[in-house]
Amino acid sequence: MFGLKNVLSLAVILPFARLAVGQAAEWGQCGGIGWSGATTCVSGTVCTKLNDYYSQCLPGSATTPPPTTTVPATTPPPGTTTSTGSAPPGLSSIPASTLHQITGFGTNPNNVPVYVYKPARVAANPPLIMAIHYCGGSAQAYYTGSKFAQLSETYGYVVLYPSSPHSGTCWDVSSNQTLTHNGGSDSLGIASAARYAIANWGVDANRVFAVGTSSGAMMTNVLAAAYPDIFKAGIVDSGVPAGCFSLPGQPEDSWNAQCAQGQLVLTGQQWAQRVFDAYPGYTGARPKMQVWHGTVDTVLYPQNFYETVKQWTTVFGYPSTPISNVSEPYLPSGYSNATYGPNFQAILAQGVGHTVPLFEQQYLQFLGIA
Repeated sequence: MFGLKNVLSLAVILPFARLAVGQAAEWGQCGGIGWSGATTCVSGTVCTKLNDYYSQCLPGSATTPPPTTTVPATTPPPGTTTSTGSAPPGLSSIPASTLHQITGFGTNPNNVPVYVYKPARVAANPPLIMAIHYCGGSAQAYYTGSKFAQLSETYGYVVLYPSSPHSGTCWDVSSNQTLTHNGGSDSLGIASAARYAIANWGVDANRVFAVGTSSGAMMTNVLAAAYPDIFKAGIVDSGVPAGCFSLPGQPEDSWNAQCAQGQLVLTGQQWAQRVFDAYPGYTGARPKMQVWHGTVDTVLYPQNFYETVKQWTTVFGYPSTPISNVSEPYLPSGYSNATYGPNFQAILAQGVGHTVPLFEQQYLQFLGIA
């Protein structure tokens, strides 16, 4: 879901991912700046604008894109009926079932806005999910367009929604600062918010997780590499390997066409070194990771899925061949879940473009919350 103003190469796409004539397939691209393929969708799907650069054939009826206003949401997600309950010390002053902006949470070089959603009933020592939006989105858009807040009312975890401070509303995943532990930029602002929640809200430090889509997926990989001492697991939905967008000397939120188009192909050890370089000297446990990607992604090419697999299997010391590769009952037809070890899974979605739809309930199971 990228809308970065400096994207120059989105019109160059995989030959099998577009139709010169006729209709675009379900989950396929159907519009956007630079798009010259089919602009109508097969029956049962609707061409839905996700941002200026990408429209996708989504099942069902046309939907309204999530708002990108900076005004915090003031109503709970649909289906929230739980009455207000008690909260751990530190969370008591935060209004329940409302998206609420927090400030003064620590070092935040780029002034990343951060919002919290506290459910009506908070679990003792609750887990924390850092929900990171896609490019062209916002904290508010990811709040209204996902079920993380709604499900927190059932499971009692706390959600933080950071919002990109950049004009293109994409995250900085390219600068040396953001790719380095305590180095600065967006990643340090997000890490500071998580540290604040642990120190002040009774959040369980062993259950702090990052989940992100597209640009947010890239940031999730960055956080897993640079802040493994904070984030214990990550869900990466249609992203790229940690460090893939590295562009030293360029603006913080720069676009890296070589990486996006799947042309940056490295060995597993080279990718793993980018993780190790993000936090030199770190010897602790690495976050448990789950990666999702579509086979016809024309924004962040599918090769990035395979490069990410190389990265994390090498970091964990797992073999390059999965120990199991199945289509689980919760997955749609054509999705396969490759498990490489207890801490790494990779789900490839056949025929799905950018991005893979959210499977929030399954994410919670992977994270050990549900």
